[in-house]
Amino acid sequence: MKALRILLPSLCGLSLLGSLQLRAAADPAIPDDARWWKGNLHTHSLWSDGDDYPEMIVDWYKQHDYQFLALSDHNILLQGDKWIDATNNKGGGVALEKYLGRFGTNWVQLRQAKGKQQLRLKTLKEFRGHFEEPGRFLLIHSEEITDTYKLKPVHLNATNLRDFIKPRGGTSVLDVIQNDVDAVLEQHRRTGQPMFPHLNHPNFGWAVTAEDLMRVKGERFFEVYNGHPAVHNEGDATHAGTDRVWDIILTMRLADLGLGPLYGLANDDAHNYHKRSSAHSNPGRGWVMVRAPRLATTDLIAAMEAGEFYASSGVRLRDVRRGKDCYRIGIEAEEGVSYTTQFIGTRGGSDRSSEPILDGKGEPLPVTRRYSKDIGAVLAEVEGTTPSYTLKGDEIYVRARIDSSKLKSNPCVKGEFERAWTQPLVIGAK
Repeated sequence: MKALRILLPSLCGLSLLGSLQLRAAADPAIPDDARWWKGNLHTHSLWSDGDDYPEMIVDWYKQHDYQFLALSDHNILLQGDKWIDATNNKGGGVALEKYLGRFGTNWVQLRQAKGKQQLRLKTLKEFRGHFEEPGRFLLIHSEEITDTYKLKPVHLNATNLRDFIKPRGGTSVLDVIQNDVDAVLEQHRRTGQPMFPHLNHPNFGWAVTAEDLMRVKGERFFEVYNGHPAVHNEGDATHAGTDRVWDIILTMRLADLGLGPLYGLANDDAHNYHKRSSAHSNPGRGWVMVRAPRLATTDLIAAMEAGEFYASSGVRLRDVRRGKDCYRIGIEAEEGVSYTTQFIGTRGGSDRSSEPILDGKGEPLPVTRRYSKDIGAVLAEVEGTTPSYTLKGDEIYVRARIDSSKLKSNPCVKGEFERAWTQPLVIGAK
């Protein structure tokens, strides 16, 4: 089925201005006082393999108009006593000089040990009071649970953990993901603290296929965009890109597996803060915009679990309305920039069969299988800043991807344009 291309805005029987003015009537699930909060859920510091001090990183995000940040170092929480070599680390003398210049000798704790100068990394508890402000900026304690299956990297972020989680391992990629997800969910049940897991960069090391991720129980989120230059968001001739993986997963989970939707995140996965280039994993490349009444961890997590957020690598939205009959979006336009929105989904009765991708010897490759083009089809393509889509009634789900004509500054892949992704509106299994 060909996508419907609309050159003028489709308004679903109601102007976007009207929908913005009649918020409660358009979507009563959204509180009247809800607003957008910008945040990043995947960031690294010298507590693991980042090249800067956590306070310097937090300062960068706050100064660049983020409202929340999760520090998610590999297999560690920012707590306890941790000393590192003051100059022989990933940040080196450059990072130390900047750190001292910003926070001073009264804050930076140095010592001599075994003939070397060492520095104690500050814990989140120690420095969060220097940055957090009610309604302005919030820090979230997190961990990147960094696991493997054989040589395949399987990384899972756990947002708002209370206690450290050791990687659980497993007998397959799916088993590893499920075991680590279960560990996060068990801590949530045990403590009552709001938290959630999300699968990071599935194409990093070509580790996670759609068939792996679609079967994970209790997983609600994954990264459709990651700003690290080595994660292959777009895929290649053999491997499906993350957009394609998302549609396969949504279709199979909703239509066949009964596991509910998977929501798409954008994160920058920052490691490098001193050199800005496409070869480095820099901050500011991807983020989420969450619609919630308060800048509080409980509110943000509740909103995200309800799908009240969008992911972005540059495009900003004024509004997103996922109604029972219509999907409406308002884009915060930039002068001289054009926007194309694709409403993407799978219709009931579509061909959901698949076949393996074979190597030169005719053997199946351990990659995402090949599915019909009916899976994740472009249902409509709309130009302009007020795109909308009227549901036909046979869709399993509908989501939207907004592409701009603006090249992304400091992209993770050269030639990258700014983009945004909204969350799926689930119609029902077909």
